[in-house]
Amino acid sequence: MYKPLSSEIIYQGRLFDVRQDIIRLPDSNSVQLDIVEHNGAVTMLPLDSQGTIWFVRQYRHAAGRDILELPAGTLDHNEKPEICAQRELREEIGMSAENLHKIGEFYLAPGYSTEYMYVYLATGLHPDPLENDADEFLTTELIPVKRAFELADSGAIQDCKTLATLFLARSYLSAHL
Repeated sequence: MYKPLSSEIIYQGRLFDVRQDIIRLPDSNSVQLDIVEHNGAVTMLPLDSQGTIWFVRQYRHAAGRDILELPAGTLDHNEKPEICAQRELREEIGMSAENLHKIGEFYLAPGYSTEYMYVYLATGLHPDPLENDADEFLTTELIPVKRAFELADSGAIQDCKTLATLFLARSYLSAHL
């Protein structure tokens, strides 16, 4: 049985905190774990009436390059995922969705983070832009569904949440397109 012995916030940041826990392991030894505390996030697969998925490309400093990914964003404290999803669509691709269909949810990196992602298929897209966050410089790329899966299968898409979302959407999209 794992037993928490202590827990302390050692860093407070803009998007996450870092917590240092000491836990007793089943063999009675103890270990220190550093945990990223995160409010959670959403990612959306925006699909227009022509069968095109709206992606964004943005510079990701940790990766040191531009990354092709689906729109996503961090939940504000106590924010409902559907509200966050609509806001992020408006900020990142300038569109609102008439329909948000939850297609899954998952932990992003449960070995060291509490971040939990809610995944939506967004359809019925129509223009409704909001200003981007001050630190976001995005370009939008429209990619047909079939080509998006080819990019994922070939390794050209390297963003985890985008790959997971495409995986979750694959059977749904195959049945409805």
